[in-house]
Amino acid sequence: MADFDAIYEEGDDNEEQAPDSFVSLVPDPIVIRGAGNMTIFGLSNRFECDFPPGLVSRVAPEEYKSTIMRANGVLKKTLPVNVKWLFCGCVCCCCTLGCSLWPVICLSKRTQNSIDKLLEWENGRLYHKLGLHWRLTKQRCDSSSMMEYVLQIEFIPKIPIYKPD
Repeated sequence: MADFDAIYEEGDDNEEQAPDSFVSLVPDPIVIRGAGNMTIFGLSNRFECDFPPGLVSRVAPEEYKSTIMRANGVLKKTLPVNVKWLFCGCVCCCCTLGCSLWPVICLSKRTQNSIDKLLEWENGRLYHKLGLHWRLTKQRCDSSSMMEYVLQIEFIPKIPIYKPD
């Protein structure tokens, strides 16, 4: 009965258990490789529209497909111009000591920036609300040491609102 009014200090037991109970496991990112028949400076002329199984119950297949189709639309609009400039740059490469390839490099960077802007717009419009983040990244090819651009879908970890400060 005397222990009823006693004040005890909280031990460190609760503090050690709290971080373990709020561990958030984030799945590995989903990688969407280029599926086109032509690649210029690592950027393929289209991405595959097949819905990855890792996105089931996270995003609607229609939304996923519309995002891929928008990215493919940017590639369809810009890569034919890049091919023409690449062909002209290769023909004139010996005369210009390689400087004729600069327009192709600049156009390729412009295409990458266009896709990055499209993905940021899509992220802000829909995917960040669903806990996903799309981005265009460089990655090594499986078969060689060359680099290619891929779409990467990362899972944003949920903020543990029940975790004490």
